[in-house]
This record gives sequence, structure tokens and C-alpha cells, in this order.
Amino acid sequence: MSTPSLYRALPVERRIALLTRLCRERKDVRAVYIQRLISRGGGYRAATLLSWPPDRLAKEVVRLNAQTADDEVDLLQALYVDVEPAIQTMFLAEAGVKSAGATIDESLEPPFCDAAAVARAAAKIRATFGADAEHYLRTIARYNPAAWPGITELAAGL
Repeated sequence: MSTPSLYRALPVERRIALLTRLCRERKDVRAVYIQRLISRGGGYRAATLLSWPPDRLAKEVVRLNAQTADDEVDLLQALYVDVEPAIQTMFLAEAGVKSAGATIDESLEPPFCDAAAVARAAAKIRATFGADAEHYLRTIARYNPAAWPGITELAAGL
């Protein structure tokens, strides 16, 4: 059995809201998804899709599951760093990782802290953000476990 996508585990409404915001703020994101819909066939024309508002485009992308696995990683990163940075910001602060908000200082090399700091930070965000924090922890456990000692075991216990 394949491992479920952490992106697709998000509620449809949250995925649509994320894509709507990114399509509104980033022309490159909008262009990628317009091209993705055109390439899938089904009668989509560039001129028509370009005229759609971001929310309509986002709904269609989500409805058709037009995101690739790489897109999903990028979307999750955008979610936790740019769109909803509170969880990552608190996690980094509690773990003692040098950052500017939700963005880790570029001069740092993984691992960013020790397992005790990861556990302490995880407990804090879980107490504050509940299920959203657990999704965040599963996300970093899946996509960047080497940077966060103990995260794999911690996420397995959620």
C-alpha cells in the first residue's frame, strides 16, 4: 500500500485556499497550473484559463488533482513558511534554531538541533496548534528527517 500524500490529507477547502493565494500572489505558480491543465487535455484553452480568477483556477486544479508529487512538497513548504508560518515559527523558536520568522537561517547546516530540542518544540506546537501541528510534524518527518533528530519516531507516535 502506498503512503498517503500529506498534501492530499489536507481538507479540500484548505488546499483550494492555499492555491488561490499562491495563484494570486505568484504569477509563476499561476502559469504552471494553467500549463498543467492545458497539457492534460479536456478542452482547456490558455486564453480561457488566463481569464479565470485565482479561486476558480485553484478549484479546478484541486478537483483534477493536477499537482505532481514535487508540487505537493513545494505547496506544503509554502503553506508552513509563507502562508501559515505560525507553526514553523514557534517550532523553530522552541527548538532554538536561528531563523527569521518561519525561515531558517541559510548559514545553518542540518541537523539544526538535537532530539531533545525537537521533542520540546514538538510538544509546544502540539499543545498550541493540535492537529495542524501534528500534520506539520509528519510533513517534516517525511521530507526532511535528517535535519530534525528524533522526528521520525516522534511522528510515528502521532
